[in-house]
Amino acid sequence: MIETLFTKKTGVKYPLMQGGMQWVGTADLVAAVANAGALGMITALTQPTPDDLRKEIARCRKMTDKPFGVNLTILPAINPPPYAEYVTAIIESGIKIVETAGNNPQEHVKRFKQAGIFVIHKCTAVRHAQAAQRMGVDMVSIDGFECAGHPGEDDIGGLVLLARAAETLTIPYIASGGIGNGRGLAAALALGAQAVNMGTRFMCTVESPIHENIKKVIASDKATEKDTSLMFRTLHNTARVFKNKVSMEVVQIEKKGNATFDDIKHLVSGVRGRQVYTTGDPDYGVWTAGQVVGLIHDIPTCQVLVERTIKEAEQIIAGLNKMVKAKL
Repeated sequence: MIETLFTKKTGVKYPLMQGGMQWVGTADLVAAVANAGALGMITALTQPTPDDLRKEIARCRKMTDKPFGVNLTILPAINPPPYAEYVTAIIESGIKIVETAGNNPQEHVKRFKQAGIFVIHKCTAVRHAQAAQRMGVDMVSIDGFECAGHPGEDDIGGLVLLARAAETLTIPYIASGGIGNGRGLAAALALGAQAVNMGTRFMCTVESPIHENIKKVIASDKATEKDTSLMFRTLHNTARVFKNKVSMEVVQIEKKGNATFDDIKHLVSGVRGRQVYTTGDPDYGVWTAGQVVGLIHDIPTCQVLVERTIKEAEQIIAGLNKMVKAKL
């Protein structure tokens, strides 16, 4: 049994978390993660409206009596979603744990804290984690460069980021990015993390709501740690996605120089990305995946994945303890 501040504060059995993932973090996956003893997160903005989020939370409660939370990602947009209304829905639904991500969440964090909610904020840099600490969040999730989605613009891997977090933060933190097994969990704990966040790895499970063919692509021997692309580099909004025909076309357009979002928006629309998960065509649009695809070789249930990860970590930690010899 591995007990940490994360397990004590959240009430979950294991120091494992399934972070927010657009179109993936639904009640089906979240309840399975929670029932397996880890912390599942419903992705708020996957639900079209705040009322739909309320219904999804209620649906999840019918499938599990274990703790779970909600992810709310705040991103700049021409027509932003009604974030304040989503916050109200989360609070009124009695959610006790929230993961925030994105830009300037302070006003929302304040409301969550006033409601007695445990807030975890996702960061891609130590300076951002320090700002979140000053903001009053309870815990941060440190996203290394290996992660799926937006790794920031500093290109710092998890090994250095987590060690820097240990040096600079006074609040506990979670390791995120590049973790898909017990070895990664054991390493993260050694680096001072109180838990790990796995996204792509949980995406490739039996209960994940995405098309089975996409899971098979991820778990295939042909998919390695080299099979991701970094888009939007020239737009200073880097995104790590699975390497396919569309993402490679985007990268080539950017390489020509002076590319604008208008030059690529037809390729990167969210509608096309969502249809990858529903049609099973991995080349239909861009879809997020981390370098951890190189460590994913099967499609287990959440229960099997969680128990296997914990067992592996416990065995590795026990082995490391044997290396420490008392001085004579």
